Amino acid sequence: MKFFKRCILAGVALLGSMGVTAQAETQMQTMLGDAPSVPKNIVIMIGDGMGPAYTSAYRYYKDNPDTQEIEQTVFDRLLVGTSSTYPARVSGYVTDSAASATALATGTKTYNGAISVDTNKQPIATIMEKAKALGLSTGVAVTSQINHATPAAFLSHNESRSNYDELAHSYLKTDADVMLGGGQKYFPASLIKKFEAKGYQYISDFNQLDSVKQGKVIGLFADVQLPWAIDDSDSNKLSKMTTKALALLSQNDLGFVLLVEGSLIDWAGHNNDIATAMGEMEEFANAIEVVEQYIRKNNDTLMVVTADHNTGGLSIGANGEYSWDTSIIRGVQASPDVIASDALANGDWRARVTLNLGFEPNDDELSQLSRARMQGKEVMSTSIKQLIDSRSNTGWTTVGHTGVDVQVFAMGPAASLFSGYQDNTDIATKLISLLPKKKL
Repeated sequence: MKFFKRCILAGVALLGSMGVTAQAETQMQTMLGDAPSVPKNIVIMIGDGMGPAYTSAYRYYKDNPDTQEIEQTVFDRLLVGTSSTYPARVSGYVTDSAASATALATGTKTYNGAISVDTNKQPIATIMEKAKALGLSTGVAVTSQINHATPAAFLSHNESRSNYDELAHSYLKTDADVMLGGGQKYFPASLIKKFEAKGYQYISDFNQLDSVKQGKVIGLFADVQLPWAIDDSDSNKLSKMTTKALALLSQNDLGFVLLVEGSLIDWAGHNNDIATAMGEMEEFANAIEVVEQYIRKNNDTLMVVTADHNTGGLSIGANGEYSWDTSIIRGVQASPDVIASDALANGDWRARVTLNLGFEPNDDELSQLSRARMQGKEVMSTSIKQLIDSRSNTGWTTVGHTGVDVQVFAMGPAASLFSGYQDNTDIATKLISLLPKKKL
């Protein structure tokens, strides 16, 4: 840590010799401050399915074509290392979200589908449980249902990620302070009453979030997943949930551990849907920037960002062509599912599709869309995704996961611990080691 500070101070001195203002030097010194060597608070952020191609694609998607420079994104600013993601040997080399989240939450490899249980189906203590035992507050903010694989592995234990109802009921025992996301389908009124009896405030309207000022809260804002960002008039839901979670959890003087997941990056990847995936990447990037700004004001907070695995085998460029047309992707006004539904509901569907795509399909493309439209929404949606891929030159290798390493990003006290190559279990082991020690 001392070496790190010396490097920063040397940089400040260098900037001074280059004519940087005293005010700028003071600001850098303030940002450095007397940051502790270990954090008081930990924010773990997971871009579900966000393999390396997604962060690269997002950079080009956000690039200003009117400048020579390709502008950096928050991912470029915070990159520190990489992580392998393979599960326990019994499941081979390609992980699912449950096994990977278990590794990130407990530091233990397990089989695909396991929710923080080992290969013998025995529970493994998670970082959230360890934090709670030490008096810290805990919370999750996700865009999937809150009892989906990743948040579940941080909060609970089950032999199968598919046991959604069991996982929902198990959350009564977690004592987590903040739970925000989707999943009304799995939390009936009878279960919500039990949460309220334990002191939780329950909200189901996203507009109610601002009214929550303190105490425990469970906020379920959709039947299952939250809306796709590309279709949502309030596309900053993850950012707002992150902001609220930070405000509530920071009321504990002992500190907190927060999980934030951009869950739907993965779902868009499974759908091979590049336009929707970039919308989800943007909202996840916005949420990271919320935490980044929080750390600049609270230098006792560590943020570690990674992916649980790669989804879809996204390829930036395809078909032997050395090109990727982001203007096509940026021009899409809605998800292919919404475009397809709109096309099926309107007689003048060609004009509607052209408007929503942001470009005019040629005669051959319109003929393909016309045939797809006669086969229903699902086939029409797939045809629209394939048209966007063809025009933008986007490639995919699978509708499942792949086994490539993922990136690791970090900021705050002990961020340097996450530099270079590591396994996903190493990330958990390091994070758990940073929790406060029990006083004798």
